[in-house]
Amino acid sequence: MTTLLTTRDIAHIVSAHGLPVVLRRMEAAITAGFRRWQDFDKTARVASHSADGVIELMPIADDTHYAFKYVNGHPKNTRAGLPTVMAFGVLADVATGTPELVSELTLTTAMRTAATSVMAARALARPGSRTMALIGNGAQSEFQALAFHHLLGIQHIRAFDTDASAMSKLQRHLAGVPGLTVTLHTSTAEAVRGADIVTTVTADKCNATILTPAMIEPGMHLNAVGGDCPGKTELHPGVLATAQVFVEYEPQSRVEGDLQQMPADFAVTELWRVLAGQAGGRRDAAAVTVFDSVGFALEDYAALRLMRELAQKLGLGTPVDLIPLLADPKDLFSQLVPAVPQRLAA
Repeated sequence: MTTLLTTRDIAHIVSAHGLPVVLRRMEAAITAGFRRWQDFDKTARVASHSADGVIELMPIADDTHYAFKYVNGHPKNTRAGLPTVMAFGVLADVATGTPELVSELTLTTAMRTAATSVMAARALARPGSRTMALIGNGAQSEFQALAFHHLLGIQHIRAFDTDASAMSKLQRHLAGVPGLTVTLHTSTAEAVRGADIVTTVTADKCNATILTPAMIEPGMHLNAVGGDCPGKTELHPGVLATAQVFVEYEPQSRVEGDLQQMPADFAVTELWRVLAGQAGGRRDAAAVTVFDSVGFALEDYAALRLMRELAQKLGLGTPVDLIPLLADPKDLFSQLVPAVPQRLAA
């Protein structure tokens, strides 16, 4: 039998443990995966682009589990009452190919993306960072803000979005979080002024320049989360040109990230090397660091395994007959035999 985890199951997990605990467990699981980077069979995701968005498959495997995520990105979906990003994932046993888990990944992706951002900032941002500018206040924004607050000690969010209602939503959801203040700003330039960390999580599928060189201050760490497919960027090339740039999986980031704007020989460092102690991170307190994050399948692999573990301990998940249960594994046709005579008679 295959276990199905629904959005209600994921919400139950978060309710039972508390979001800070789940985010902390998520960061730890993703970090552990990156530190054993060499154990995985990796490939860039497969994308199908259309005029209004993109649909992608993100596969990865080690010698125990194969995982993939189906995910879309359609910025115009909100006009139809649909999320911009929707996702589900599968975790299968490598030895037999049996799909062990099918899970929602829309909520889970928001948490794993926030946890990945924190993981990068923990390795790259200046110690003691307390202020973060959050540019783009849509569906991902609360997860980013709360992850940075609970896991990295951010105390002040400086928020900006071109949609005033999105800013109000963010402020409403974060009101009353102990130790966290949120201020709304009238422009990106105003919001990033004086910030230790800047996180951009915008949705438009275009070559945007959300951050320009004039906005960047010495010592900033930038999480560029929104630029995640060809033709979609957030940073002016000049920002990258003078920064230390870190990526998840370079072959994928060269095509999809803000890095797509740079020459093929522009130097970047894969983040796993920093986490594994094979490469240095921030050079000094004045350096500008950029995590050009596009999302990588290893993060979903870690998230699927974690959610399955947490669900099992809470008795969550629905067994489903995704694969036929056969008395004789060579006799697949027997699954249809009771129905065949009736259909022929009709």
